[in-house]
Amino acid sequence: MLTADDLAFDRQHIWHPYTSMIDPLPCYPVVTADRCTLTLADGTQLTEGMSSWWAAIHGYNHPRLNQAMVRQISHMSHVMFGGITHPAAVSLCRKLVDMSPEGLDKVFLADSGSVAVEVAMKMAIQYYSGDTRPRRKFLTIRQGYHGDTFAAMSVCDPENSMHALWKGYLPEHMFVAAPATGFDHPWQEEDIAEMQQMLAAHHQQLAAVILEPIVQGAGGMRFYHPNYLRRVRQLCDQFGVLLIADEIATGFGRTGRLFACQHAEISPDIMCLGKGLTGGTMTLSATLATSAVAEKISNSPAGCFMHGPTFMGNPLACAVACESLSILAEGHWQRQVKEIEQLLTEQLQPLKDCPRVADVRVLGAIGVIECHHPVRMAEIQQFFVSQGVWIRPFGRLIYLMPPYIIRPEELSRLTTAISLAVRQDNLFAMPD
Repeated sequence: MLTADDLAFDRQHIWHPYTSMIDPLPCYPVVTADRCTLTLADGTQLTEGMSSWWAAIHGYNHPRLNQAMVRQISHMSHVMFGGITHPAAVSLCRKLVDMSPEGLDKVFLADSGSVAVEVAMKMAIQYYSGDTRPRRKFLTIRQGYHGDTFAAMSVCDPENSMHALWKGYLPEHMFVAAPATGFDHPWQEEDIAEMQQMLAAHHQQLAAVILEPIVQGAGGMRFYHPNYLRRVRQLCDQFGVLLIADEIATGFGRTGRLFACQHAEISPDIMCLGKGLTGGTMTLSATLATSAVAEKISNSPAGCFMHGPTFMGNPLACAVACESLSILAEGHWQRQVKEIEQLLTEQLQPLKDCPRVADVRVLGAIGVIECHHPVRMAEIQQFFVSQGVWIRPFGRLIYLMPPYIIRPEELSRLTTAISLAVRQDNLFAMPD
């Protein structure tokens, strides 16, 4: 149990994400998490709408995930992956190869989403390292987000993001405007024109195009048309450039397809996975590549791929990931996500009429309210807790990514809290 002294220590000494140490945002002490409910130290129960930053897709304290970890820890919790393999890693990689888009049959395991992106970018650069003209640049779309480590930050939006601070320190890559055609809007071919022009002009410098397929997550929660992704795949093939799909946020059913690439019926050359891979229980990521990518890297001057995290292939994480993927393979997520999408649409779309709301977007188990003005984080967080829900907005966006197992009444509690919030003046930073 956390005491007042514990919370004071936390506030004074523990650095939480995106928080000042001079005037830190309030932290709410969670003591248990079960299914879709967080319980605070004072007994307050909160319906969880974030899936722990989009990872706990099966909810919390899932008995099958717990059992998988208990079984594995009785044998070994960790062993180095250099020169050693183990059943949990083999089983996990077998499942990933079987379920991933066609052609992705080489699996590199790492320990976080950002590292999966770093691995993918290193793969792309090393792929060309033995060529007469090595390629070291990447092309991506604005309003994207790929993680907080340095290479990952370098392909996030350079102006309109949390990473603008690092401009001048990061490698400079190439950007085109984010797709303008919405997911369910009529396709506009001119949307791809800038991407086509950049590839035509710079393809000999480019190691890869990297993007989040269909859903741009932390860069703006935007949903774009599958034809854009389809045309990017065609252009990468035409100009001989690799395509990296960052499916860390979108993979494992979140958009209504197992992988967002499947909305466009394409396969990337390299794909990054994380978040829901372990059902939100442990940190683990995977970078998948085609045989062609793996073989050329292996024939490069280095003779192997030059990367090897200490906790690569952690048996405990691999074992629980196997069980998470087994739950997905049973197919219940398809009905669950469809029902979430329907309820989010019914309950959030009416908020378009609210003066404070600029747009409402729903796709799969993602619901987004875009407001005209940024939220006041401390105030709106306190408001949501007072309503018995856990929702973590950012900027002008209030969004939901609930666990797939959420009940209709729990989801309604979340949407009702948002409906009340967008009518409260004190929860938003108003212009001078």
